[in-house]
Amino acid sequence: MDKTILFGGLTPIHERLIQGAVESQGYKALPLPVPDNQSLAIGREYCNRGMCNPTYYTVGNLIKFLLEEQKKGINVEENYIFATIGACGPCRFGMYETEYKQALRKAGFKNFQIAILNQTTFSSEGTIELTPSLIWQLIKAIWTADILREIGYRLRPYEVENGSIDKLLTEQTETLYHILKKGGKVKEILKSLYQFRKKLQVIRFNFSKVKPVVAVIGEFWAHTTESDGNYHLHRWLEEEGAEVRPEPIAGWIDYQLFITEEKLKKEIKAKGLSKNRIKSLIATKSLSIALKGFYNLLRSVFSFLPKELPSQKYLAQLASPYFDYMVVGGEGHLEVAKHVYYVKHKKCHMVVSVKPFGCMPSTQSDGAQAKVLSDYPESIFISVETSGDAEINVKSRILMKLFEAKKLAEQELSNALRKHKITKREFENACKSENLQKPLIKRSKNYISTAAQVLDANAKQIKSLIREKFSDGLLIPTKNG
Repeated sequence: MDKTILFGGLTPIHERLIQGAVESQGYKALPLPVPDNQSLAIGREYCNRGMCNPTYYTVGNLIKFLLEEQKKGINVEENYIFATIGACGPCRFGMYETEYKQALRKAGFKNFQIAILNQTTFSSEGTIELTPSLIWQLIKAIWTADILREIGYRLRPYEVENGSIDKLLTEQTETLYHILKKGGKVKEILKSLYQFRKKLQVIRFNFSKVKPVVAVIGEFWAHTTESDGNYHLHRWLEEEGAEVRPEPIAGWIDYQLFITEEKLKKEIKAKGLSKNRIKSLIATKSLSIALKGFYNLLRSVFSFLPKELPSQKYLAQLASPYFDYMVVGGEGHLEVAKHVYYVKHKKCHMVVSVKPFGCMPSTQSDGAQAKVLSDYPESIFISVETSGDAEINVKSRILMKLFEAKKLAEQELSNALRKHKITKREFENACKSENLQKPLIKRSKNYISTAAQVLDANAKQIKSLIREKFSDGLLIPTKNG
């Protein structure tokens, strides 16, 4: 195929690596620019009323790009094709394909081609063939991008030199893009990640900074995008003093496989065993296990710092008192399940659930969240809707909750300091030591905040530094310098 495949809607890291994966199969590929509010305006102009803002942003972003290319004299219908995910169900996501086609016709691109990649059946419609080889390449790209993205959010808030993590991530993303474009053998990806780990070790971090951990969940596009579509929520939270926990895309695919497996089990129970059903069930289960194993293999490169993928079966159990996991559409039961999981297992100080204005599945989840909050009153939780405007209102609401989370993180560190009989000043001074500035330093599981985790896991070393090198908070050289 001579046409260039356009795609978009994920993070810049994901899209660059996906580009490499697609190009490895002989296609030409190009990620669209990050959607902005101009994309929203164009989407609203050409789409039906009542759609969610992910529709407006993604459709508008495509049309904006095509119009700009057309001004350059490029025949976009002959040179480009757009690939997007297809689905069905109660969510408006199932209507995206229709909205793309209608909006393109209105914008004057009636012959522009769209390829649909079905997320549940791993099939395709159009000129792009979703082969096993392409699927495997995409999985390697997405899983690796998940890991890189989380490493950034885990370490960037503590970097001593601002911009050092982003610079290294940009370089590593380009390196992995070229590896994936050439076929992306797992061995080569792992080798590159280990080299990235070595480069990380050179960067210094100050883990005495007290920052609340904030998990961002909600509707898939709204909690994934890093654009005007969610007011650049992740980076803004960082700027406001938080450590952000983004959701990996691998978790979404793991969820899709779990639902497929559960549907097959119910079908077998209702209709009985058959060769095809047993074969499909074994294949789905095996794929789920293999993909989670691959994800853990990538995590192991960084001493398992990126968070694990929780068991989908366990998440369904956590959600069961509030939400039937077989009610699909959007993120289904996951918004409720993730909230309970993060609070019950003390994975974060605060949960932000972000979703498009009027998102039906998320509205259902919000109804159940009221009961979750009554059962877990210690939770600091806020649900916000994004519509392309009302940014000040949304952020001011989040800031009020973030203030509570900051107080909780500070109290947590105070408890850890008392436990080990270390003063805050001593801890801050000890964290200036090179050994305590390493990115993959030991972290305790007894606390949520990174500061408290580092203190708890390295208390003996910190006390030794205090005795040997510190007096009244000042570094005193030893005989060996």
